[in-house]
Amino acid sequence: MQAFFEQLTQANRQWTEQWAKILPTTEPSQPLSVMHEMLHKIQQSQPEVFSAHAAFYQQQMDLWLGLIGAKPGVKVAEPEKGDRRFNAPEWDAPIFDYIRQNYLLTSKWLLDQINSPNYDEATREKMSFFTRQYIDAMSPSNFAFTNPEVMKLALETKGESLQEGMKQLLADMQKGSITMTDESQFEVGKNLAITPGEVIFENDLFQLIQYTPTTPQVYSRPLLVVPPCVNKYYIMDLQPANSMMGYIVSQGFTTFLVSWKSIEPHQADLRWDDYIESGVIKAAEVVREIAKAEKINVLSFCIGGELVSTAMPVMKARGLDWFESVTLMTVMLDHTDPGEIKHFIDWNLVRQREAQAQGVIGGKELARTFSALRANDLIWNYVVNNYLKGKNPAPFDLLYWNNDSANLALPMHTFFLRNMYLENNLVKPNSFSLCGVPIDLTTINVPTYIFAAREDHIVPWQSAYATTKIFKGPLRFVLGASGHIAGAINPVSTNKRNYWVNDNVALGAEDWFNSAESRPGSWWQDWSIWLVPHSGAQVAAPKKAGNTKFKPIEAAPGRYVKAKVV
Repeated sequence: MQAFFEQLTQANRQWTEQWAKILPTTEPSQPLSVMHEMLHKIQQSQPEVFSAHAAFYQQQMDLWLGLIGAKPGVKVAEPEKGDRRFNAPEWDAPIFDYIRQNYLLTSKWLLDQINSPNYDEATREKMSFFTRQYIDAMSPSNFAFTNPEVMKLALETKGESLQEGMKQLLADMQKGSITMTDESQFEVGKNLAITPGEVIFENDLFQLIQYTPTTPQVYSRPLLVVPPCVNKYYIMDLQPANSMMGYIVSQGFTTFLVSWKSIEPHQADLRWDDYIESGVIKAAEVVREIAKAEKINVLSFCIGGELVSTAMPVMKARGLDWFESVTLMTVMLDHTDPGEIKHFIDWNLVRQREAQAQGVIGGKELARTFSALRANDLIWNYVVNNYLKGKNPAPFDLLYWNNDSANLALPMHTFFLRNMYLENNLVKPNSFSLCGVPIDLTTINVPTYIFAAREDHIVPWQSAYATTKIFKGPLRFVLGASGHIAGAINPVSTNKRNYWVNDNVALGAEDWFNSAESRPGSWWQDWSIWLVPHSGAQVAAPKKAGNTKFKPIEAAPGRYVKAKVV
C-alpha cells in the first residue's frame, strides 16, 4: 500500500510539472520569484509586523496543544464560505483537523504578508494571485496521505480506488488534459448542437449555418450570431433545454451563425484582419444576400464581440452600412482592468511570439489558462476526484464543451494580446489600423445591447460596462447573475437566477448597479423584447435554407465544429 501511495504521489507530481510547463508564460519561474520577493520583504519588515508574526506563532502553538489534548477543541482557522474541500466529516479527526487548520492558518498568514505597505498596488495584486495559486496547489486535500477521504476510500475498496485513479491519471497524461466529465455521454451533432439547420456557406475560416424556422412567420431582418473563435460555438447550442440558439429561433428570428474553424498548420499566418475580412464581413455579406435584406442584426459573444466591433469601422470606411443593431454578450473592449487573466500576459510572452511570425496556438493551452483562474474548481477538484479517489466525473454538457477546444493562428492571437490587453488600443481612437483602416470605436453609433455577468472572471462586468463610454448610439446595459458562461447561458425554461436593468448608462458602474432594478429569471427575455423593434416586419418563414447561389452544403452543425484538437 505504501509503495502504491508513493507511486501515485510521484505520478501526481509529474502531472503537475507537465501542466505547469505548458502554461502560456515565458516566465515559468515567475511564481517562485514572487514568493522570493515576499520572503525578502518579510525579512525587512518593521517591528509592528513582527508582532503579527508572533500572533501567528501563538496560533500554531495552540494547534499543537489541541492536537496533544492539552487544549481540546481549539479553532484558529475556518474555511472561507464556499470552500468545500474540507467539508467531509473525516476532516474532524484530530490529526486531520490539525492538518486542515494548519494549512488554513498558514495560507492566511502568507496572504496577509502581501498587504504590507512595502508593495505598490500592481505588485501586491500579482503577488496575491500567484500566492493563491501556490496555496491552492499545496492544499492537503490534493495529496493522498493528507486527505482522510482518500485514505478511508482506499481502505474500504482494498486499494481499488487507487488502482482506478492511477489509470485515469495516466490516461489524462496521455491526452494532455484533465477529464472533467464523462465524455462518452456526449457527441456533437447527436445530443449537443442539434438545433436543426443547414450549412449554406463555407470558406477556410468558418462555416455559416442557417437555422430552420420553428414558427410559421419570422422577422424579415435576419440575425447573425458571431461566437468566440477560441471555443466551439455550441456553448450557445448545448441541449434543447439550455440552447440559446433554439430559444432565438423559437422567437421567430431568422437566424444565422458563424461556426469558426479550428486553425490547422497551413493557416498559421492568419491575422486579425483575416478574421474581419474573410470572417465577419463575409458572413454579413452572405446573410444579406440570402435574406435579401439591406441591414441585419448581429449578436456577438466574448472575443466575437471584439471581432465585430473592430470590423464596423472598416465597414463604415467602405460605405457598408449593414448593421441595424449590435449585441455584445460578455465582451470587453476597454482592457483597463481585464481581471486576473492579465497575470498570464506580459511583454516577454508577446515579444517572443511576435518573433515567431507564424504558428498555431493550441486550444488546450488556452483552456488551461482559463482553468487556472479557478484552479480549485477546474483543476484540483478533478485531481482529487479522478486520481486520488478513482471516481468518474459526472456527465455535464458545459464541461464537455469546456474541454473541446479550438486552435488559433499565432499572429491573430498575438495581435489580440498586444493591442487589447497590453496597450488597450481599442479605447485609443486611430491608434492602429485593420484592413488598411484606422480603428475608432467611438464612431460606432448603432443601437447596442450590452450584456455582462456579475461574477465573470474573464470579462469583469465593470469592464464590459465601460463600453457605454465608447459607443455613441442608443445603448442598453443589462447585468446578469453568475459567471462568464452560466450567466450568459441562462435558459428561460428554468427561470433561474436574475438580472439587473437600469436605463441610466450615464452613471458610473457602481452607481448604475446601486440604482438598478433586479428582475427574476433569464435576461434572454429582455434581450428578445429589445431586438423585436430592430427586426422588421413578420413574413412567412422560408421553406428551405440558402438560395440559388448559396445552396445547402451539409446539415448543421457541420464539419468544422466536430473537428477535434489533438
